[in-house]
This record gives sequence, C-alpha cells and structure tokens, in this order.
Amino acid sequence: MSTSALDQDLWIRRYHPSADDSPRLVCFPHAGGSASFFFKLSALLSPAVDVLAVQYPGRQDRRHEPCARTIDELAASLADASAGWRTRPYAFLGHSMGAVVAYELTRRLHEASLPGPFRLIASGRRAPSVFRPGEVHLRDDEGLLAELRELGGTDERLLADPEIRQLTFGPMRSDYRAVETYVHTPGFTLTCPVTVLTGTHDPHTTADDAAAWAGHTTRDCDVRTFTGGHFFLEERRTEVADAIRRALGVADTA
Repeated sequence: MSTSALDQDLWIRRYHPSADDSPRLVCFPHAGGSASFFFKLSALLSPAVDVLAVQYPGRQDRRHEPCARTIDELAASLADASAGWRTRPYAFLGHSMGAVVAYELTRRLHEASLPGPFRLIASGRRAPSVFRPGEVHLRDDEGLLAELRELGGTDERLLADPEIRQLTFGPMRSDYRAVETYVHTPGFTLTCPVTVLTGTHDPHTTADDAAAWAGHTTRDCDVRTFTGGHFFLEERRTEVADAIRRALGVADTA
C-alpha cells in the first residue's frame, strides 16, 4: 500500500511525515478517545517514527458510524483492516482501553499466522488477566462527567459545552461498555517484548496491575512509571516520547 493509499485508510490518521526507513507505531486511543489524542505525541516522534493513529468508528469524522459493541468486535474489524499497516516493521501503542484493543488485535493476527508487532507498549492499563468490574457505562451523564473529572485530561470548558458533551458521551459510554464487559480469554501469550507505561497516581492502574503484563509475554516486560494520573501520557509527553524512542530503538532526534 502506498503512502497516499494509507493516508486514505478509513481507520488511520497520519499527522506528521516520517523517514522512509522509520519504524511504524500504530496507536490506539482510550475509551471515548479519538485519533487526534496522539497528535502532539506524533509531532514529538516525527520523523524518526511513523506514527499512525487509529480512528475508532463513532467519533469525529466517523461519528455517523455505530461504535463497536465489544472489544472482540473492534479487534476483529481492525484485523481485517490491518494489511496496509503491516508493510514495514511496526509496534503497537495502546492507552487505557487502547492497550486491551492492541493486545486482542495481536491475538487475532497470531491466530491468522500474520506478522505481529515487534513490541507492544501498554499505557495506563492493567494487564488483561487482571479483572475488575466496572459500571461507568451504566451511569447517567453526570456520572460520566464525574469519571472524566476523576481521570483528568479533559478541558473543563469542553465539558461545559452541551453540544460537545452530546458528541462525546455516546462514544464514551459505548467504549466503557466494551472495555468494562471485556473478559480475558487464556491461551494466548505475546511473543514480543512489552513496555508498560503507568502513572504514579492513576486511579485505575496500580503498580501490581502494571507489572502483571509480564505474565502475558514470553519476552521481556519493562515497566516505566511517570509522575501523574491516568493521563500522564499528556502530562509527561516529552518524557513519554523519550521512553517510546528507546523502546523502538530509535535515536532521539528532538
């Protein structure tokens, strides 16, 4: 697939240029999030890394499409759409729900005997085998607002705009339903190294939750901890970019 074809991919947004020989990093956003969440990180990593941000259905320019009902459904759709992304060595980066999506997508690629990522970077998410029931998807709008405020990372001015809330809460509730009803199925182990990124004050991921990713790979599992909450990836963006470069084995070009 040529660059122009990839740039027209329904699932992919590429915000910055990259070198022809750069490793590819496919990024999966959090519940309620969109591809644009990775715009600033992409700017820091360009041109040493070819950053592709995944756009889930049901938001922004895909807002008229139905959201995926389950993580399995989303991972299966991504597996069907992934051929154009796998034209060079690539890694996955998933934040929060996106880490689960990346893991389950890797499972499906393995089951189809297709080349998987050379590294999985799991950000702000406990290991798939660590189950914790959730009820955020059952809350009313005020309950969703409370969740957003607890996690941080969302401009209060945006939350006060009724039109933006209407556009945001539908995908957010759907995504929370998908990730909160997700149950890990044993029997698959990653064969690539895993880098885990976590925040010191993340209300949903403890140090033990993050370390448990080691049980999901036959390779090394490196845990990097940053000062911050659930959206430490935004709060410590420059430090996170440095950690990603090291994980991908590219020089710091900043």
